[in-house]
Amino acid sequence: MKLLIFLCFAFALVGTPCGGAEEPELSLAGVYEEGVALDDYWVSEKLDGVRAYWDGARFWSRGGNEYRAPQWFTQGFPDVPMDGELWMGRGRFSELSGAVRRLEPVDESWRQIRFMVFDLPDIDQPFSERVRQMARMLMPSPSPYLGMVSQRREKSHSRLMAELDRVVSEGGEGLMLKRGSSHYGGGRSDNLLKVKRYDDAEAVVVEHLPGRGKFQGMLGSLQVERNDGRQFRIGTGFSDEQRENPPPVGTIITYRHYGYTSTGLPRFASFMRVRNDEPVGSFPKPSITRSSHKAP
Repeated sequence: MKLLIFLCFAFALVGTPCGGAEEPELSLAGVYEEGVALDDYWVSEKLDGVRAYWDGARFWSRGGNEYRAPQWFTQGFPDVPMDGELWMGRGRFSELSGAVRRLEPVDESWRQIRFMVFDLPDIDQPFSERVRQMARMLMPSPSPYLGMVSQRREKSHSRLMAELDRVVSEGGEGLMLKRGSSHYGGGRSDNLLKVKRYDDAEAVVVEHLPGRGKFQGMLGSLQVERNDGRQFRIGTGFSDEQRENPPPVGTIITYRHYGYTSTGLPRFASFMRVRNDEPVGSFPKPSITRSSHKAP
């Protein structure tokens, strides 16, 4: 991780984006299922923001690219690594994404953003202790643009689901569970779980398939490919504007689904959004290079 940050700093000095080759070693979430012992987990809201790593001086994306926040935005921030999300509020992901990806930050946009911290990667202590340290460091916050994601306990599945329904009814995405005894580590494990009424995942657009009937002359569905190489179609979840201007081939998208079919493909997959959380000019390179045709 330190080598990655050093290299990114070096690229930044010559004005070259750092990205694509390596990614920060961030913790990634599995999926909650009923039966998980909840006693050792902390519960927080799953924010629909942009994941960011604060190294004590700068913000970095999942792909190792810098988010160029205005200098005034980070005044008063602790000089310790923090894992969290840049966030504008519920339901504002597209607006947020457009703001943080700009190579030249716009003050008016950044004044609406907060960095919401949910972990301290360099503290070699169980998460329960890291929660206490976050609270001591960020409550009260040293900056109006910095906050701590609220962490609490739920001991039963029914109460957890009731809290999930409350958050979703108010416009939130879902909940996250973090094991209190876990140490910070990169990769996906059951130390971190997302709690949602549906699953979500990412895929790469490989082809535009033309629409029929009321969608004549527009996009009908996207042919997409998962990391394991399997392909399937997504035909729902698009606005009329998105059907007229679909995500280009090679774009990484996020889709929702409700489990898997007997053949292992997503059940009732529908489009959610383009995963455009990397700074402009530094998108991860897609694995697909097929040509595309837009619906006539």
